[in-house]
Amino acid sequence: MDNILVTGVGGLIGSNFADFLIEKKNINVIGIDNFSGGYRDYVNNKVKLIEEDLTNYDKIEEIFKKNKIDYVYHFAAYAAEGLSPFIRKFNYENNLLVTTNIVNLCIKYNVKRLIFTSSMATYGFGNNDGKPFSEETQQCPIDPYGVAKLACEMDIKIACEQHNLDYCIIRPHNVYGKNQNIWDRYRNVLGIWINKLLNSQPLTIYGDGKQTRAFSYIDDMLEPLWNAGMLEKSKNECINLGGKYEIDLNTVAQHLIDIAGYGKIIYLERRHEVKHAYCTYKKSEDLLNYNMSIQIKEGLKMMWGWAKLQPKRPLQSWNNYELDKGIYEYWKN
Repeated sequence: MDNILVTGVGGLIGSNFADFLIEKKNINVIGIDNFSGGYRDYVNNKVKLIEEDLTNYDKIEEIFKKNKIDYVYHFAAYAAEGLSPFIRKFNYENNLLVTTNIVNLCIKYNVKRLIFTSSMATYGFGNNDGKPFSEETQQCPIDPYGVAKLACEMDIKIACEQHNLDYCIIRPHNVYGKNQNIWDRYRNVLGIWINKLLNSQPLTIYGDGKQTRAFSYIDDMLEPLWNAGMLEKSKNECINLGGKYEIDLNTVAQHLIDIAGYGKIIYLERRHEVKHAYCTYKKSEDLLNYNMSIQIKEGLKMMWGWAKLQPKRPLQSWNNYELDKGIYEYWKN
């Protein structure tokens, strides 16, 4: 039986994927998380759980030494695009540096394939004409988070060329669902909104709300992620993965208010962000057998039902940003 290492196993994608591996594929799962953004109670009790920080190379190497790791699914990241210009050092340490550690160890210990979740943020403005990003769209990120993810992609491709490391790079977009961190004030717009509804606060939209995104319910992502590691046709490929249909934020926010039965929207200062950000999906259908079965209204209903059952947790917030210059008013402490 193969051993699969899942980083970020306490997060949205990591915890759900670990459940999928254990319950659907009967796989041994070794999970790593420092629980800075994920939660221990999200982790399946059959996971061999190791609480460790991926920046600690020696500690992470011990895991590879003691366990025969066949595949690595590297989900761990701090995905706060808008905040990343104000936490540059933290961003690069926790997105780029940790990935170089994982790449080195995958090469050194002959891992069969590294599956890395990059980001749609690597495209930046992309075509900047409202069209979806394809895998061939020029990558030109507009924030340090996207820069870190693009650098990771480039490093993995070099590792393939020089060290024969097999990989599959996945660029997911706007994944949501149960086990999402809804207590982080900077990332995951649906999580932020749900937290505000649970606390009887208005939903906040940066700008006019006409930004378009394509949202991806977590259950639709699991089999394609498995295929990213196991299928020959996905070997050494970069693939967009996520929802097929774009929708503007005003409409999504109203859907959520309708589901909850209460709430209102307020509009705040526009952020430095891409107006229309969603991707093509044909390559994921062809190479990962992706099929979108859960539409946004159904997914929001399921996530809202899950969220109402969650314990009350403190809101995660930065006490001191690395840079205060240019910080948005709504993030000032």
